[in-house]
Amino acid sequence: MAGRLRIAIVGYGTGGQACALLLSGDGHEVTVFERAAALGPVGAGFLLQPVGLSVLWEMGLLAPVLAHGAVITRLYGETGAGRPVMDMRYADLDARYFGLGLQRGALFGLLDAAWQSGRQIHCGSAIVDMDAEAGTLTDEHGARHAGYDLVIVADGAASRLRGQVVPARLNRPYAWGAQWCLVEQGAWPWPAELQQRYVGARRMAGMLPVGTRPGDPVPRLSFFWSLPVSALDGDASARQWRGDLETLWPDAAARLHATDIPHGLAMARYRDAVHARWSRGRAVLLGDAAHAMSPQLGQGVNMALLDARALRDALRTHKAVPAALAAYERERRVHVAIYHFWSRWLTPLFQSEHDRVAAIRDRVFHPLSRVPGGRGQMLRVLSGTRRGWMGVVGLPEGFLEALAKAGAESAGEVAPVRLAPMP
Repeated sequence: MAGRLRIAIVGYGTGGQACALLLSGDGHEVTVFERAAALGPVGAGFLLQPVGLSVLWEMGLLAPVLAHGAVITRLYGETGAGRPVMDMRYADLDARYFGLGLQRGALFGLLDAAWQSGRQIHCGSAIVDMDAEAGTLTDEHGARHAGYDLVIVADGAASRLRGQVVPARLNRPYAWGAQWCLVEQGAWPWPAELQQRYVGARRMAGMLPVGTRPGDPVPRLSFFWSLPVSALDGDASARQWRGDLETLWPDAAARLHATDIPHGLAMARYRDAVHARWSRGRAVLLGDAAHAMSPQLGQGVNMALLDARALRDALRTHKAVPAALAAYERERRVHVAIYHFWSRWLTPLFQSEHDRVAAIRDRVFHPLSRVPGGRGQMLRVLSGTRRGWMGVVGLPEGFLEALAKAGAESAGEVAPVRLAPMP
């Protein structure tokens, strides 16, 4: 392993937080530069897959994450007319598997609280320029921050710095975005399922149970409403908006009765970014800055956690930073590439103006998912455990035992258990 490194991390989202915690835990001097004036999460809720949960287990954070999250055993989607399009159950792949719906505020708070040793964060410090070879950063005020052995660029899908590391081979916005919000779960009929409703491929509504967060014990749902970016800032009246949702999905409309429309909805836009390389000199891309993709597979947070662990492991294994960065990229590209492929293939089926494509999807997607071979492949992709075309991401046996106990506890089968991190 290389000696103690001076490491700068640009961005304090999930990837930046995980890197700060893992790398400072290995004795490196870590400094974070965050452009926001105050620390806090961006977004409503998301679905953690077994691969992402395995990283949190290794970090010793599985127990608190499970305490706040909602165990998800099934993903189900249907048309407005009630025709099933998607019906995926984790147990059909592995009885120990499940997803975990979680509020972004919960994960942000838990990761932030865990990083206290050697903590150095510069808030309101937007980095606008960098010298990847020298390890030097310049912020928006003209101040230079120099002398870093490694700079981790983790400033998200709309990264300002990715092109200064390596020019992107592809970097384009998606024409479709989403409106998001959190609502109280109440007597929601599907407390362990991600439920979706579709209007062709033009609109998609979803409800994901995401549990609680520190300081707020009220269980909540993360609602999303997919529509063209051009409509995100449109002037549709609240009455029209509620009417459209009521027509498609009365249960969801009832949960949003107290939400201020449109001011109570957050707007999300997405990008597709591909780089021929992820590193140059002393700088490396991580998370969405390296491989932004459509949210159709919901893997962004999971990929960021896996990136952080892979980078930590590469720095442990290789004495020279360039060799470690090359090893990190090789390891992660094998996993990420298949998700880039499937996200591009699936996005037009669910977010586009291709009505004929959506009609074909409605007729064949669900039957194909019932075929044993096809179902297993879909579940592998869903759970984040597909590696390349046919490979599988191995999960530690200790983690799988902890996951099985947690799943049984959620189902009321056993008493609460204490979960220990991997030695």
